[in-house]
Amino acid sequence: MPNPVNNQKGFSLLEILVAFCILAISLGILLKIFSAGVNTAIVAEDYTAAVQIAESLMAKTGLESSLQATADAGTENDKYDWEVTVSPYFFNPEQSDETALTSALFKIKVLVSWEISKTKRRQIELITLKLANKSL
Repeated sequence: MPNPVNNQKGFSLLEILVAFCILAISLGILLKIFSAGVNTAIVAEDYTAAVQIAESLMAKTGLESSLQATADAGTENDKYDWEVTVSPYFFNPEQSDETALTSALFKIKVLVSWEISKTKRRQIELITLKLANKSL
């Protein structure tokens, strides 16, 4: 009488299905991680461009013309909307003796915003103070 020995070589259908399920779940997780990294890089690139635009606007304020209370707006690269606001700045308005001062302090506020979807916008705001000589 022959000995009923199981001489199977290879994998069963159930083992192959389990292996494919594990592979599919692993690939799904890896693709999700990769896409999140790409999205983060895109957001970081947008913020970097916006900061560069804001810093350049802030740097040229007061160089092309004398500092005075103004507001200006525009668009850069057909994507980034910006606003520059210049206003006088006083530490304590009640005690300011403007006749004795030979210079004036101005607050410069730059706001850069851009659209990330039809309903959402992102923005950055930089604020600094600049000193300007008063005209005699």
